[in-house]
Amino acid sequence: MNKVLVLGAGQLARMMELAGTPLNLDVKAFDVRSDKVVSPIYPDRIYGDLQQGIANADVITAEFEHVAHDVLAECEQSGKLFPTSEAIKIGGDRRLEKALLESCCAANAKHHFIKNKNDFNKALEVLSLPIIFKTALEGYDGKGQWRLKTAADAESTWQEMADFLASAKETQGIVAEQMVPFDRELSLVGVRRVNGDVAVYPLTENHHTNGILSVSLAAPVDNNLQNQAGTVFKALSDKLGYVGVLAIEFFQVGEQLLVNEIAPRVHNSGHWTQQGADTCQFENHLRAICDLPLGSTELVRPTAMINIIGEDAVPNEVLAVPSVTMHWYNKGKRAGRKMGHINVSGENEQQLAERLQQLAGILCKHAFPDLTDFAYAYINNLKTK
Repeated sequence: MNKVLVLGAGQLARMMELAGTPLNLDVKAFDVRSDKVVSPIYPDRIYGDLQQGIANADVITAEFEHVAHDVLAECEQSGKLFPTSEAIKIGGDRRLEKALLESCCAANAKHHFIKNKNDFNKALEVLSLPIIFKTALEGYDGKGQWRLKTAADAESTWQEMADFLASAKETQGIVAEQMVPFDRELSLVGVRRVNGDVAVYPLTENHHTNGILSVSLAAPVDNNLQNQAGTVFKALSDKLGYVGVLAIEFFQVGEQLLVNEIAPRVHNSGHWTQQGADTCQFENHLRAICDLPLGSTELVRPTAMINIIGEDAVPNEVLAVPSVTMHWYNKGKRAGRKMGHINVSGENEQQLAERLQQLAGILCKHAFPDLTDFAYAYINNLKTK
């Protein structure tokens, strides 16, 4: 039995344990809050500290990017960490991420790095409004961002960022990006094994509400876009010598894909794979880091994932909709928190769209504010195909 230690004890580690059990894998998690190794499903079960966890593990991986660098260094020294600490750090620092994209000639938004007022002024010269400013470290789910749409707001925007930089870590910075008038937000989840074997899932269309992913849709996509995304994945993963699941978020602008950001881990936009693919992203991540043959990443049926945000219950009628599967994370209720997700599938896109409309009619409009509009737009798009 291979023993896997996951850095982080959240829902992604939980789903890795659920996927690993049928493979006879023993998955434990290092809880960065308590500094204890625990069961991802039963976190009150404790199995020692980090040193004991490293010693007991055959392989080590991470469920999030912002792992303390001293923890990463200790795990790297063991020779068991996949992906590497370099790859994990790149996912957590937009400056390193942009450098990687440029080194691989991966198309992305025009950008400029900011550490002081002179850098800010230079950004206004080399970029045109509107501009989005993102913290180099720790920003996620729409947090740590400023949008500048008019020159009149430049000084007040800079003052907010200056206050942030003054109170932040010495290593913190800001990346200014040209805002892209994109058609859709897409993401690609792919996986690379120790021996270099690569497999990618279909591109997924993503919809956000208040900066947080609310719906991901996996359905047949244009081959040109899929090939573009696959080429980018191969270039980035080869450059990093990557092992495991890597997610890449894109903006679609006409027929071109621009990389928005990368995530060196299993990803929220890949949760649909639990019901829409033969091998889900969590199992494939474990297969990759344990050097097992990769499973199929083909779409077996159109599937959508709906995030449950800030709610600890949904109507039981949800389960009456065909091909619906619930995934709860066993978390305490908190506004804006990802509490679980719903996967729903159809034999074809029309059936999936109708089931999404059914769910929109059942779920609370306040808790799922954009689901009705998303389902309605999906139905209408299918009529024009």
